[in-house]
Amino acid sequence: MKKRKTQLIKPRIREILSKKLPEGLVGILPKHWVQIGDVLILPLREELLPYKYEIAKVYAEVLGVKTVLRKGWILGEFREPHYEVIYGEDTVTVHKENGILYKLDVARIMFSPANVKERVRMASIAKPNELVVDMFAGIGHLSLPIAKHCKAKVIAIEKNPYTFKFLVENIELNKVQDRMTAYNIDNREFPGENIADRILMGYVIKTHEFIPKALEIAKDEAVIHYHNTVPEKLMPKEPFETFQRIAKEHGYEAELLESRIIKRYAPGVWHVVLDVRVYKK
Repeated sequence: MKKRKTQLIKPRIREILSKKLPEGLVGILPKHWVQIGDVLILPLREELLPYKYEIAKVYAEVLGVKTVLRKGWILGEFREPHYEVIYGEDTVTVHKENGILYKLDVARIMFSPANVKERVRMASIAKPNELVVDMFAGIGHLSLPIAKHCKAKVIAIEKNPYTFKFLVENIELNKVQDRMTAYNIDNREFPGENIADRILMGYVIKTHEFIPKALEIAKDEAVIHYHNTVPEKLMPKEPFETFQRIAKEHGYEAELLESRIIKRYAPGVWHVVLDVRVYKK
């Protein structure tokens, strides 16, 4: 959303809600929100909850969205959102970003706007003749840009059946069926060995547990884009030190090409991505 448009929207929302809310609450209305397609995710302070439906209605009308969700928590193995629908009903939308169409259910599938730079980076990271394996594909967050813009061959693996449904739809929406193949399995069950030029590991918290499988999939020399969360006090040694140790245990050397901070994950904890070249000893 353009800054100028946002500056016009906020006073309009305050103006309307100042006539509907008790005095003092207008000042704590959300100044920031997340819009994915035509679905809005709105953070609301506890004092505003008795008026959440009225607030959501005004934000929806001013911003022109069909559904508003109250921001909640991201939980579980599949990093699923737990959001409350406070306006509208339909939580499925199509979000356009960097020439890619992402169809998803915002209420049940995480899509982080804070990761946009990484998704854009993926659009120029690979070569057309490469085989890329995305071990945690989701709806194609990171691998769709590679298939669409880099013209590389992509194998996308997604374990969650509900998320997988949208991955398949997104492959068709973006017309990359000839370059992108999807598997609805746990990536540890993927049979391919020594095939990948490049591997995406877009998961967090326990990603190190999957390094041995990534090395099994990798060619004798490959690049791995390794995501994980790391406490600030362990940076910059971690998470590369752990990656390097596990790689050596499996007969690979690891060379750190680049390290990037994606976003703050929790107080004192960062989501980072490492570009690592691995090669057989």
